[in-house]
Amino acid sequence: MAARTAVLVKAGRTAAAGLVLAVPLAAGCKADVGVSESGSPSAGGTKPASGDEARARKDLSRLRIAAEGGGSGYRRDKFGTRWKDTDHNGCDQRNDVLDRDLTKVEKKGGCVVVAGRLHDPYSGKEITFAKKDAAEVQIDHVYPLALAWRMGASRWSEDRREQFANDHDNLLAVWGVPNRQKSDSGPGEWKPQKGFQCSYAIKYVAVAKEYSLPVTRSDHDALQDFLGRC
Repeated sequence: MAARTAVLVKAGRTAAAGLVLAVPLAAGCKADVGVSESGSPSAGGTKPASGDEARARKDLSRLRIAAEGGGSGYRRDKFGTRWKDTDHNGCDQRNDVLDRDLTKVEKKGGCVVVAGRLHDPYSGKEITFAKKDAAEVQIDHVYPLALAWRMGASRWSEDRREQFANDHDNLLAVWGVPNRQKSDSGPGEWKPQKGFQCSYAIKYVAVAKEYSLPVTRSDHDALQDFLGRC
């Protein structure tokens, strides 16, 4: 797609990326703060399970390759509520992902993550998360929403788009700086640090397969390269 009205679209996307965590505390939470020293392993510290690489290579070979469509009509609210409790555990997806990906997690009311440590998968940097500076750690969509829109999600039902936007498998807690740089780029335009490229490709391919999303030729080739780092 010719220079892809890229510059115009990206300008709007970057602004949106920076707002990803600008949400208030969940209503009705208690004032007590709980601390978990162990926490879940950071996303950047996890390694693919045995067989994940081979499965991703197989699935990548079966993904449809398509040209990127236009972004006309895209708005974040086309993908539903941010963030929703889609797994019905009483906590919204944002706090679920922070709780999963951060260590030394502190929570208020059993749900709202107010502090923790992140090993950022995109840069390898250690980040201290505090609620008062929430934008330092953001929740990223591995397969970006606006890119998904251009690759066919514009034709999905509203329910399916909301499911996609809140799917834990497509969400990562990351440092705000690389997230803003990534914006809604695919792997052919943006890549994480080398140490995370294998895991990133495995996640990206799995989401594309789950939602029958195609990839561009440049994204396909980049994902293939990333899997070579496994």
